[in-house]
Amino acid sequence: MSDTENINKDKWERETLKNLVFSSLKEQRKARNWSVFFRLLTFSYLFVLLFWGLGWLDTESVGGSGKHTALIDLRGEITADGLNSSVNINTGLRKAFEDKNTAGVILRINSPGGSPVQAGSISDEIYRLRAQHPNIPLYAVVEDICASGGYYIAAAADKIFVNKASIIGSIGVRMDSFGFTGMLEKLGVERRLLTAGENKGFLDPFSPADPEQEAHARKMLAEIHQQFIQVVQEGRGERLHESSDIFSGMVWTGAKSIELGLADAFGGADYVAREVIQAEDIIDYTTQEGIAERFAKRFGRVATDLLFDVDSKFARLVH
Repeated sequence: MSDTENINKDKWERETLKNLVFSSLKEQRKARNWSVFFRLLTFSYLFVLLFWGLGWLDTESVGGSGKHTALIDLRGEITADGLNSSVNINTGLRKAFEDKNTAGVILRINSPGGSPVQAGSISDEIYRLRAQHPNIPLYAVVEDICASGGYYIAAAADKIFVNKASIIGSIGVRMDSFGFTGMLEKLGVERRLLTAGENKGFLDPFSPADPEQEAHARKMLAEIHQQFIQVVQEGRGERLHESSDIFSGMVWTGAKSIELGLADAFGGADYVAREVIQAEDIIDYTTQEGIAERFAKRFGRVATDLLFDVDSKFARLVH
C-alpha cells in the first residue's frame, strides 16, 4: 500500500473515530436532558400533590367579571387574635361591598360566640357598610350554631336564614372563674398578695370571694347584657316577638327562632344566593390564613396522625 493510501486510511479512521465520539457525546447529552426533564416533571407532580394536600389549591377565589354573591365565613370562636377577629372579618366585608359586581353579601356563621368587643366591632362595620352601599343587601346564614357574640353580629344583617336544627340565641353575658382557697389550705399554702389599690386583686381566684367585687362584676355584666339587648332590639325591630326568655341566655332551634322573630326564614348559602340575591355564582372574600400558618396546622395534623399510626402499630406488635 502506498504512502498516500496509508495517509487516506489514517485520516478516514480518525474521522470515523471522531464522528463516533461526537455521536456518543450527543446521545449522552440527549439522555441527560431527558433525565433532567423527567426529574423536573416528577418534582412538579409531587409539588402539585403537596399543595393540593395542604389545601393551597382551593378553587374558591376572590374576584369575578359578572354579578355574583359575595361570601364571608365566620367559623369558630370570635377572638381578637384569630381568623374571626374584627380585623379579618371586616376586611372581607369591605372587599365584598366595594366590588362593583357584588349583588349581595352572605355572612355565613357557625360560631358559639366569643369576645363582645370583637363582635361589637363587626356589628358596627356591618351597619356602616350597609348605609354606605344601600343597594347591596347583607344576609346572615346560620349553619350549626349562632349563639352569643355570633348572634350579636347576625342581628345586624338585613335578614337571618337558618336551618331548622340550627342552635340560635344565648343573648346573655358570662364571666368565668374558679376559687382555689380551699385547695391552698389543704396544701398548706399561704397566699401573699400585695396591691396598691384596694381592688387591684379584683376577683383573684386564690383569695376569698369579696361580696363588693362580685357585686361590681355583676353590675358590669348587666351593663354589657343591656348593650347586647339593645343591639338585638334595634337589629330585629318589630320582627322580634319579645318574651321573658329571649334575653335570658336561652338557646332555641332554628325552627323556634323563626317563631320568636330571632330569624326570618330557612335557607343555606346556595339557596340565598340563587333565590334571594339571584346571583348564583358565589365568590369567597373570607380572609384566609397565611401560608406559614396553614402549613404549620396541616403539617401538625399530618405529623400527629403519623405518630398515632406508628404508636398503634407498635402497640399491636408488643401485644
